[in-house]
Amino acid sequence: MTGDALAERTAALIRAQLAMPRDRVHALTTANLNGKLVESLDLLGYLRDFVAASGIELTDARGRRYLDFLAGYGSVPLGHNHPAVASAVTAAIGAGVPHFILMAPEALPAALAARLAALAPGELSMAFFMSSGSEAVDGALKLARAVTRRPRFVAAQRGYHGATFGAMAVTGDARLEVFEPLGERALVPWGDVGAIEAQLRKRDVAAVILEPIQAEGGVNLPPPGYLADVHRLCQRHGSLLVLDEVQTGLGRTGTWFACEREGVVPDVLVLAKALSGGLVPISAYVTRPELWRKAYGTLGTCELHCTTYRGGPLACAAALATLEVIEATGLVARAAELGDAIGARLRAVTAGHPLIREVRGRGLLWGIELATSRDGVAAALIAQWLVVGLLERGIVTQVTTLAPTVVRVEPPLTVEHAHIERFAGALGDVLASHANGALASLVGVGKHLLKQRLAAVLGRAP
Repeated sequence: MTGDALAERTAALIRAQLAMPRDRVHALTTANLNGKLVESLDLLGYLRDFVAASGIELTDARGRRYLDFLAGYGSVPLGHNHPAVASAVTAAIGAGVPHFILMAPEALPAALAARLAALAPGELSMAFFMSSGSEAVDGALKLARAVTRRPRFVAAQRGYHGATFGAMAVTGDARLEVFEPLGERALVPWGDVGAIEAQLRKRDVAAVILEPIQAEGGVNLPPPGYLADVHRLCQRHGSLLVLDEVQTGLGRTGTWFACEREGVVPDVLVLAKALSGGLVPISAYVTRPELWRKAYGTLGTCELHCTTYRGGPLACAAALATLEVIEATGLVARAAELGDAIGARLRAVTAGHPLIREVRGRGLLWGIELATSRDGVAAALIAQWLVVGLLERGIVTQVTTLAPTVVRVEPPLTVEHAHIERFAGALGDVLASHANGALASLVGVGKHLLKQRLAAVLGRAP
């Protein structure tokens, strides 16, 4: 078989798989991926078969369109299949560059590292690339250990940093106890400078790792001066400050990096999600040259931390294009402007509703906290009801992972005022259609789930 014939054969294979009947997709997912996930999505009324995406819109197998106010948990910053990012990846493929050779300097990772060095605050100019935010967090923690030769880490309760062992060790999720022991670390209350200082005084802390805004923890903003105080304490006690900007970085909160709003330059800055442009996964941590030299600055240590997929050309092409689009189209300043608009609309729509405790956020990262207990199945079900209600009205979003009573609002940076109005209208409609009291709401959730199950059994559209 010739090369051209084989290429057409594989392209035809992909087209055929994409056209696979949806019941076959569900069956294969159940058999070979995660059947319980499919079951839970179906039970809660989430299950949709999204088959196409462009910009802020998703389309399901029935042809219905939805606004994406989840944006891949922040990993689709420019909307889906942005043509500039796709063009950059295609250009890298067409250039015939080597992939994962790892034995010579390569143009695209070098260019991306220089670009990040120019964007990052302070003297952060040494980058290391990986594929996921979890890996980047692991890399940052390893750097801190290598620099300080200290064993422990300090992190905040309800902070989320990833799913690898190192990242889980500094994630404030009680459900992770099944994986214990995870490592030497202390989890302290978010916003409590004194609790961090008490740990740092022991002089065995390699790094404090925090998110400038806790995303999965419920979109929790830092108390005034919190990050600056922690940074000062880290400097005093010889520990590094790692800021995890996997969700908050690259314009999401109205500045290139959320730490800029706080006037803090960390020792290590962690990036991922948005850096991919929504097409090719890539992550990075960026640090100061002096720290890099101390950890990996000799011929014997320069490869001590490495990974096969570091700086792949397609990922770097997607990242370079993403940064170019964000800058060329003014999306950082636009996120700040639209953040004010979305905050005002959310507060107006939810004002006075007894099920809403608080609306909070910055830029294009917002959380709507329900006035229920902050934990427990019943409280989580009420929040899930709100998310499903939005889904039924053509809006895709989700609760935050570690605060299941908080509904996130996290659209692409390319969101328009009209999209925000549509979201606000759908939210107001869901709230108006539901009982006001928490107990009555829980009863309503039960009725809604029963109705959803009956519709699924009868084969009706949700």
